[in-house]
Amino acid sequence: MANSIFRNAYNRVIEARERQANRYVNGALMNLDDKTLASMGLTREELRRKGTAAYIF
Repeated sequence: MANSIFRNAYNRVIEARERQANRYVNGALMNLDDKTLASMGLTREELRRKGTAAYIF
């Protein structure tokens, strides 16, 4: 067995936390004005599509 069940479970938890952190960051970025987002190469529509969350938990 290349990956144990524990390694697989650990990887799934890490992936879920990364997605959660990305949603939180996207939510914080939504508070910026359009000009600032554009200077970062982002749009509000992109952030909405990726998902947002107001709180980390």
